[in-house]
Amino acid sequence: MADVEVKKRSERYRGRITQIPIYIGKNFRMFVYQSDWKVIPMATFIAMIVAVVVKKSFYVTMEGTTKGALALMSVALWNGFFNSIQVVCRERSIIKREHRSGMHITSYIFAHMVYQLFICVIQTVTTLVVFMYMGIKFPSEGVVSDYFLLDMFVTLLLVTYSADMLSLFLSSIVKNTTAAMTIMPLVLMVQLIFSGCMFSLPKGIKPLSEFMISNHATSCICAEANYNALPSSSGWSMLKKMAKREDADPEIKAMVLEMEATGQDEVIKYETAKSSFDKDYVSTYGNVKYHWRFMFSMSFIFAGLSVVALEFIDKDKR
Repeated sequence: MADVEVKKRSERYRGRITQIPIYIGKNFRMFVYQSDWKVIPMATFIAMIVAVVVKKSFYVTMEGTTKGALALMSVALWNGFFNSIQVVCRERSIIKREHRSGMHITSYIFAHMVYQLFICVIQTVTTLVVFMYMGIKFPSEGVVSDYFLLDMFVTLLLVTYSADMLSLFLSSIVKNTTAAMTIMPLVLMVQLIFSGCMFSLPKGIKPLSEFMISNHATSCICAEANYNALPSSSGWSMLKKMAKREDADPEIKAMVLEMEATGQDEVIKYETAKSSFDKDYVSTYGNVKYHWRFMFSMSFIFAGLSVVALEFIDKDKR
């Protein structure tokens, strides 16, 4: 009788669709009982640190917005990477055993996609709430929708989720959790270098940045912030530093004071901004949608690669 019951149960959960809720439930149990929920307070803490650093100039000047976009992108990338970098490799032996018993890899990965989306939504909302609570003033109108916060929510969710799926793929191919935690900082470093915000890349390798989540994330955040319409503070800051020097020309000091008194400093900032125009940050519906489509596509590409990697898990001798 016991063998008959086992056989019936195996037949019942043989289909791909019927297996999905089983693994979704398993993931949520791990969220509660194996402390996977810790990614939420960690995301909150990271968002608070970043908000303290960027709140004075984010969405205020070109330079501040670039730094803020880089920091916000880094928060989303870190959240996504940390979410799933260990989820597959930590139970590799279990996956191998269950796959031989009839588990479908597509069901397993799709369940993770649903579960990780849930985590990413919470992290995105948490990040935006923390930023608002810390006093960062967001623009009122969005580029795609009528609400800036809605546009930013979609952007941060796509950044976090695509990074999450990349991390899920890496977790599917590495040997163990130690290897996963070793490779994660390297991948994050590559993403930061090719983001286009930190360094001027040589022409020969610059096209590679078009395939980086980080590049599309920062471009999208800056486009939504209407980067090209903001003033640039770099030129005026240099002029003020010159005037504050002890050996500065008295005429320069007088000129700076007069320009500040008459409001000409704002004219300088906006004129300087014209030379810093960036076509990648154009605040248009098409530009934002382009970056959204890229990150959305990458999410499913990495999920598909995870399926391919795990389909051969039976041949893995590790």
